[in-house]
Amino acid sequence: MQHAVIAATGLFTPEQSVSNAELVDSYNAWADGWNARHAAQIEAGELEAKAHSSPEFIEKASGIKSRFVLDKAGVIDPERMAPNLPERSNDELSILAEMAVKAARQAIEAWGKPVSEIGAVLCAASNMQRPYPAMAIEVQQALGIEGFAFDMNVACSSATFGVKTAADFIAGGSVKAVLMVNPEVCSAHLNFTDRDSHFIFGDVATAVIVESAETAGPGGWDVLGTRLKTVFSNNIRNNFGFLNRNARDTAHLDSPVADDSVQNDKLFIQQGRKVFRDVVPMVSDMIIDHAGELGLDPHELKRLWLHQANINMNTMIGKKVLGREPSSDENVIILDDYANTSSAGSIIAFHLHNDGFAPGETGLICSFGAGYSAGTVFVRKRA
Repeated sequence: MQHAVIAATGLFTPEQSVSNAELVDSYNAWADGWNARHAAQIEAGELEAKAHSSPEFIEKASGIKSRFVLDKAGVIDPERMAPNLPERSNDELSILAEMAVKAARQAIEAWGKPVSEIGAVLCAASNMQRPYPAMAIEVQQALGIEGFAFDMNVACSSATFGVKTAADFIAGGSVKAVLMVNPEVCSAHLNFTDRDSHFIFGDVATAVIVESAETAGPGGWDVLGTRLKTVFSNNIRNNFGFLNRNARDTAHLDSPVADDSVQNDKLFIQQGRKVFRDVVPMVSDMIIDHAGELGLDPHELKRLWLHQANINMNTMIGKKVLGREPSSDENVIILDDYANTSSAGSIIAFHLHNDGFAPGETGLICSFGAGYSAGTVFVRKRA
């Protein structure tokens, strides 16, 4: 059985960025409008007025300072509060596929080998823009890759689940190399009228090439071990799907997100404090246990590339795993610029900050999120 190597990575970052101040100005204008429209009910005590947000609140709660988005104008328009992403014809490359292809081409260029050596394409993301044909097959066609392709969705943990799946294909001899892509248009499933979460997400795409050690050249990262875990929870949920139209009057589904008739649970919704309380110990214990199984001392890990959801979560997990206050070099944070990009976050951190390793030194790629789900991928720098 051949072990797997992370041979190359790629990143596509949208050109447009929204600062906390811009997002807050938009939200506060929307809240003022909502309060004015419902002044009578608020006065009668039937509704609670919408409170203002602030850049200071956002940064303290999350560590986020800005986020990249595909469409800034729609996001900060108080009359819309959603990105404007026109539907494309079936003959055009879809939005998610286009993002994924851009990230994949960067990874392929860094890899330096022909796509004919790739035997499978996995599209692992929190939201697919359609049920079928699979986004992965569209990416496969756009890049001229043969073999097979399929989509997989494990919310924010999709990338590590994808790496694990790729490594298993290689170990089993099915393929010699796998392209795994994570296109995330998180701004499209975010409720920008929810003060507690309107700042959380950004858009991005990442790509990872996982290759057999038998064919891999020098460099890259040996995959020492992978582990997955899921525990059911309703504390992070998005109920939008094709069955919604069969359950009730569906006229509201075509309304702008800012319309009060849109039901909040058809977009991203979470119980943040409960998530923090549940996930931090679950993930910390999982990392430490998996390290022990692999014969690794977690205190000796050179770097953690964790899911980028919340700086307070990452800081606490880092402390538990390393047994000390982690430095910024040990516990990589990129969510100040990128915000939460769901499955792509840990891969962005790894892609941008994997320098300074000597051969034999180890690190951890870890993601966690809705499900609950979590995945750990321990890697060792190759000579």
